[in-house]
Amino acid sequence: MDEKKVLLEKAKEAMGNAYAPYSNYHVGACVALTDGTYIPGANIENAAYGSCMCGERNAVYGAYSRGYRKEQIQALAIVSDGKKLVTPCGACRQVLAELLNPDTPIYLESLEEGMDTTIRELLPFAFDTESLEKE
Repeated sequence: MDEKKVLLEKAKEAMGNAYAPYSNYHVGACVALTDGTYIPGANIENAAYGSCMCGERNAVYGAYSRGYRKEQIQALAIVSDGKKLVTPCGACRQVLAELLNPDTPIYLESLEEGMDTTIRELLPFAFDTESLEKE
């Protein structure tokens, strides 16, 4: 099985851990690292909606929490049980713009659609650390 398929399957497995009693929209994600490690993530909802966490952020934060950094992230897969193609929300795009290399492959898949992209394509004019420079 090729790397993309393996990563998408691991993201689907992670989707089984989603906690989505409010939206009933389940998202799974998985980061593939250069050392062969996979870090899964799933969306976790909360009655205080601002406290919810998306699956892709859980996966990427999980990698960073283990000491990995953007240079070691090979790819990210994000899957959902919805019909429409799953794409990262605005908050996730901002996080991914800082924590992934701009051309890291991102594989998106829902029940009826799939797409390969990058954060550069999803957020072409990202506010990043260079945006904070004054001179």
